[in-house]
Amino acid sequence: MPLWGRVGVGGVQPFSPLRETGNLVAFSGQVGERDGQLVAGGFVPELNQALANLGRLIKGAGLSPTDVIKTNVYLANIADWAQLNEPYMRFFGDPLPARTALAVAALPLGARVEIEAWAVRPG
Repeated sequence: MPLWGRVGVGGVQPFSPLRETGNLVAFSGQVGERDGQLVAGGFVPELNQALANLGRLIKGAGLSPTDVIKTNVYLANIADWAQLNEPYMRFFGDPLPARTALAVAALPLGARVEIEAWAVRPG
């Protein structure tokens, strides 16, 4: 299937994994799911899987994490904030994208974290 034909858990969802206009690429939020289920082990494994899922979309769009200019990170528990930064910085590297991180009441599948991103295509 094309990159945009299958999104998230359960197959085709009513949204696109990414949209592009001009040189701006918006990526839908990614949770820590693999093979239709959240990965086990808590916040950090979910975060790493969400970043891996986002990374596949970024790479599939012909971009790299350094092309990302903005992220929104949604946390099911603000106490997980302390565990967010190290894996996040390792994934994105310098320069880090601008970021908003906030706690929400709930996330799809009972996820602990969801990350959406905006990137600019070079050139």
